[in-house]
Amino acid sequence: MNRVAIFDFDNTLILGDSFLPFLSFAAGKSATAAAVTAALASYGWHRLQQKQTGSLRTFVKSVLLRHLLKGKKPENLIEAATKTRQWQKINAPIMQSLREHREKGDTILIASGSLDLYLPELLKGFPHDAVLCTDIGVENGIVTGEMTHGNCVRQTKAKRVGAWLTANGPFDESFGYGNYPHDVPMLNLVKHRIIVS
Repeated sequence: MNRVAIFDFDNTLILGDSFLPFLSFAAGKSATAAAVTAALASYGWHRLQQKQTGSLRTFVKSVLLRHLLKGKKPENLIEAATKTRQWQKINAPIMQSLREHREKGDTILIASGSLDLYLPELLKGFPHDAVLCTDIGVENGIVTGEMTHGNCVRQTKAKRVGAWLTANGPFDESFGYGNYPHDVPMLNLVKHRIIVS
């Protein structure tokens, strides 16, 4: 039987979110806190100027990426990624489910809003076959700070997971693990949905 199990990462496979800790290790706690404050303060002005109601989370994320990571070399972010991996706390019951899916021979997809600049480091020791995440542009060896395929969360994540399922399926059974409400669009794509609280 051809089966697939899809796992969110932050607040699912690990306890908490890895994005701000990574930024703090990469750019410093003070700079990260200041950038968050500035991004939140500018959101209302941005909505008025752009005449749109984009996601606050995605807006803040894009501002932080440009202010804190733009201009850096990916190789200079390895230490921050390693420190983030040491910081993370595994959600033991969900990790056990991941290992059980591996033991059964299921295909495992990790679908996360985390950045490709550090997620591979964080996934060391996590059985998986494929990863979808927020891809950050790199030009001439320098981080651009732009999300090249959008922020891999909510509807964008669901769209990318749906395309991946079409390209790699069909699957006889499908399982999804994610948190509420962020992963509901993705979980609606699978037969067996596990909400992680």
